[in-house]
Amino acid sequence: MCGIVGYVGGREIMPILIGGLRRLEYRGYDSAGVAVLTSDGVWMRKAEGKIAALESEINGEGVKGAVGIGHTRWATHGAPTRENAHPHVDHTGHFLLVHNGIIDNYLELRREVQEAGFPCTSDTDSEVLVQLIASVYEDSLERAVRGALARVEGTFGIAVVSDRDPEVAVVARRGSPLVIGLGEDETFFASDIAALVAHTRQVVYLADNEMAVIRAGSFITKTIQNQSVDKPVHEVDWDLGSIERDGYDHFMLKEIHEQPRSVADTMRGRLDATDATARLNGLNLTPADTREIKRVVFLACGTSWHAALVGECMFEALAGIPTEVEYASEFRYRRSPLPDPGTLFIALSQSGETADTLAALREARRRGSRAIGLVNVVGSTIARETDGGVYLHAGPEIGVASTKAFTSQLAALAMMALKFGRAREISEARGVDILRALNALPAQIEQTLKVDPLVRSIAERYSDRQNFLYLGRGYNFPVALEGALKLKEISYIHAEGYPAAEMKHGPIALIDAHMPVVFIATQDAIYDKILANIQEVRARKGRVIVIASEGDEAIGAHADHVIHIPRTLDFLTPILAVIPLQLLAYHIAVLRKCDVDQPRNLAKSVTVE
Repeated sequence: MCGIVGYVGGREIMPILIGGLRRLEYRGYDSAGVAVLTSDGVWMRKAEGKIAALESEINGEGVKGAVGIGHTRWATHGAPTRENAHPHVDHTGHFLLVHNGIIDNYLELRREVQEAGFPCTSDTDSEVLVQLIASVYEDSLERAVRGALARVEGTFGIAVVSDRDPEVAVVARRGSPLVIGLGEDETFFASDIAALVAHTRQVVYLADNEMAVIRAGSFITKTIQNQSVDKPVHEVDWDLGSIERDGYDHFMLKEIHEQPRSVADTMRGRLDATDATARLNGLNLTPADTREIKRVVFLACGTSWHAALVGECMFEALAGIPTEVEYASEFRYRRSPLPDPGTLFIALSQSGETADTLAALREARRRGSRAIGLVNVVGSTIARETDGGVYLHAGPEIGVASTKAFTSQLAALAMMALKFGRAREISEARGVDILRALNALPAQIEQTLKVDPLVRSIAERYSDRQNFLYLGRGYNFPVALEGALKLKEISYIHAEGYPAAEMKHGPIALIDAHMPVVFIATQDAIYDKILANIQEVRARKGRVIVIASEGDEAIGAHADHVIHIPRTLDFLTPILAVIPLQLLAYHIAVLRKCDVDQPRNLAKSVTVE
């Protein structure tokens, strides 16, 4: 959520700040602002709405300065107004701050700074922090920021500049990401690598409770408690083209069509034909460790939670390990017994920064359990704080509605289940069959994408409907949940995913001649059961859309529309079945003239609880 970008150096500064903010638009925001330290003092412009509104406010004004910060805000405390937009400035006009996160004790701090003569004029928790920094400043911006942060409870990623210390920017983080980009005689910083890759591939990731003093071409990192920290420099392994649309109308459509490659990249070098297993050395689990696992608990939110539900079925079927899926947002707040030593926690997060998932992970580790992560972003907090894990290598995902990260998560979970199963009970012959099916997936995804024209025609017929129902069973029940979520996220249509057999326990009351009902009805072990559920809908005149197995022509007699996908093993079917549902949501959203890549009220990386 929110976005921070900043620069210290000799180049023209406004294109860097505005360009960086545009690269962060996908994170979700409702206002934006920039500030620059000039020879005449502080220059700042802010605007409600999109970055185009901010550019209109700037109106081509020439601004010269070596230090600047920018921000896109996703409102928490206070409405998305110009007054509440960042950067925030203290009442003296000398200190400016941009902030991601939430300050839990801001009311207490607000009273203190106002009693000290530093009045707050916005509704935000963020402004309190810049007033606090100004109130403790003596002769060093670094010391003032450190002193203020010692008082703060909550989460933050901040950048602070001041014309009292005009050659530096001070950044710090706790629970909200910040990355530093290195150039020649210039230094960049941002909340996301996407804002930096146009300028540098050399980056440094700040960890929680670390801060950095940034100058042109140099930086010093310390803990907030003032202990020196040596930080490794990482090479970003993707380029600017990865975050461009490349001729597609939307990032979401591009990312749907990238799935043959993203799934292949997730599996590349990890399928071991010699031992009929998966090679996942990053898990840091020996075969003996794997055999000692008595229980697996997934921690996830949103789309990652749906992937975990598929993973639950995979782990139980292939590895014989009792598995549970927890909403990360609820895990910490339930009274539950301490996990036994044989419990393995697996945290799923595309960004690796999801606040609820990170907090649940820390709680699991506090209880003494082993925890591993499954994330897409290299160097993310979850990746650093787990005992091991799997990187998806799906490439940057810019569309807020996750597509390729979901299918890459499923591919990674399938490899993990295979690895665990081979160490416990799966035969070599079964392992060979699974490897063959995994290797076939990229080509099968490519084939599945050919249904796009058919899906668009279905979307044209039903884009005016206000309610959808998605039904599936077994491995495909989570696919129904994910299909409904995609439609809700980007088209604002009410949609529900349900286990097909549960429909008659309530949702069947909704079905009439106007209700589209999407079934995932591939020819798996419970195919006959879901055919019966389809008949229940048809008897009530519901409009039936079916995702079916290639070659299943008979199902056409029971449906208004049939979308065929290639056949694969039952537990891999969700990777193919979800793709038509992604396309259906996309085309309906376009037809309804919705903002596909930046749907209202949503943010890509949810870094607040």
